[in-house]
Amino acid sequence: MTTERDLLDRVPTGLHVDGAWSAAGDDRVFDVLDPSTEEVLASVADAGPADGLRALAAAHAAQSAWGRTPPRERAEVLRRAFDIVVRRTEEIALLITLEMGKPLAESRAEVAYGAEFLRWFSEEAPRISGRYTTAPDGRNRLLVTKRPVGPCLLVTPWNFPLAMAARKVAPAIAAGCTMVLKPAELTPLTALLLAEVFTEAGLPPGVLNVVPTSDPAALTEPLLADPRLRKLSFTGSTAVGRRLIAGCADQVLRMSMELGGNAPFLVFADADVSAAVEGALVAKLRNGGEACVAANRFLVHEDVVEEFTSRLVARMREYPVGRGTEASTRIGPLIDGKTRSKVSGLVADAVDRGATAAIGGNALEGKGFFYEPTVLVDVPADARILAEEVFGPVAPITAFGSEQEAVRLANATEFGLVCFAYTRDLDRGLRLAEELETGMLGLNTGVVSNPAAPFGGVKQSGLGREGGAEGIEEYLETCYVAVADPFATLPHDKTGEA
Repeated sequence: MTTERDLLDRVPTGLHVDGAWSAAGDDRVFDVLDPSTEEVLASVADAGPADGLRALAAAHAAQSAWGRTPPRERAEVLRRAFDIVVRRTEEIALLITLEMGKPLAESRAEVAYGAEFLRWFSEEAPRISGRYTTAPDGRNRLLVTKRPVGPCLLVTPWNFPLAMAARKVAPAIAAGCTMVLKPAELTPLTALLLAEVFTEAGLPPGVLNVVPTSDPAALTEPLLADPRLRKLSFTGSTAVGRRLIAGCADQVLRMSMELGGNAPFLVFADADVSAAVEGALVAKLRNGGEACVAANRFLVHEDVVEEFTSRLVARMREYPVGRGTEASTRIGPLIDGKTRSKVSGLVADAVDRGATAAIGGNALEGKGFFYEPTVLVDVPADARILAEEVFGPVAPITAFGSEQEAVRLANATEFGLVCFAYTRDLDRGLRLAEELETGMLGLNTGVVSNPAAPFGGVKQSGLGREGGAEGIEEYLETCYVAVADPFATLPHDKTGEA
C-alpha cells in the first residue's frame, strides 16, 4: 500500500518541457500545502515568463509533426493514458486528496471521471470529419476540412486537478494540437503526475508541456502576446476570465472560457421531496461545495419549503468534517484560508441581514481550513450569498410562490452555467428548459457533468463547450476549399452528353 510520504517522494516537482524535467529559472520553487494540516507537501518548480516561453517554443516546434500524426495514433496514446490512469487510481486519488483536501472516495470518483475524458476523446479523434458537396449553382465543389488550431495554453483550476486537466488535454491531443498546461498553484502535483502518465503512454516530446507557477499573470501575459500561440482554454473565475479575454484580443486568439456560476436549485410543490433532498446533497456537498456547478441558491416552493429544509438539515448532520484520508470523512477542508474567510463572510452577511443558520454556520478551530456544512433559512433577497458564488458547503434557502417567480429568481444573475430543477410535471420541465438562462439543466438530478455531454454556460459563465462531440470542435479550425467543377473540362455534344 502506498504511503503518503512514498507517494510524495515519487511525484515529479519540476517543469515538464519538451519531454524533459527541469528546474525553473534561478531554481525558483514554491510550496504546496495540505489544506487539512497546513503543512508543506512538496516544493515545486516556479516557472517564470522565460520558462513559459520555452514551453511555448517546444509546443510550436512539435506542432507540425503532431498535427500530421494519424488520428488513430493520437487515439491510441489517449487510450493508453486512460489505461494507466485507471491502473494508478489509488495513488492519483491519494495525491488529489493530499493537495486539494477532498475525501478519498470523491478523489477516486474524480479519477474515474477524468479518465473518461481520455477514453471519450480517444474515440472522437478518428471521427474528425468534413464534407464534400456541390455548390447550389453547380459551378464548384465545396470541400470542407478540419485541422488543428495549433499550440494552446490551458489554464486549469485547483478544485478538480485531474479532471479539469484531462478535460482540456484530451481533446487537444485528439485534435492534433500541442499545448502548454498551467495548473493552479494550489494543486500542481496532480498535473505533473499526469504529464508523467502521458510520457509513459508514448506522447511525443513537446506535445504536452506543464509549467506550474506562483505568478500566473507574469507567466500567461507574454504567452498571450506571442503569435505562436493560437488558443487559450481557461477554467476559473469570471473576474480573471474577463482579463484573459482582453489579453487575447490583440492576437485574436481562439478562446474556451468556463467561468463562474451561481446555480439555482429549484424545488416545485409537486416534486418528490426525498429525491430533491438527495439531489441537493450531491449538488451542494460534492467537492465540499467547491465546484462551479455546485448548487448556490435553493429556491423552494412555499408549500414544501419546511419539509425540504428539515429533511436537508437532518441529512447534513450525517456529513462528518475531517481530513480527506480518514475513512469517516465526508466533507474535507476548503482549499485555503482566503476561501474559508470568504465563505464565513457570506454567511455572516446573510445572518446580519436576517437569515438564520438551521445547522452549522461556523469555521472550525485548529489546523486546516474546515467549515461546517450549513443551511441558511429566511435568506433575504439582498444577501450577498444569493449573488456571489459561495464555493463552500453552505445552502441558502429562499421560498417562492409561483413558477414565474421561480424562473425570475433563477435568471436574476449575471451567470448562467447550470440550473437544477425538481418537478413531476413534464410540461413544466420542458418550459424550464426553454426559459431558464443556462447552458445546462439538471432535471430531477443533482449531477450534470458527463464526458459525453457538452459542458459550458451562457452569459458571464463562459464561452464554448468542453466534452461531448462539441468538445473537440474547440480545438479545430474549419478550412473551406472551392474546387472547380470537375466536369467542366469534358467535351459535350449538342445534347449536353459527354
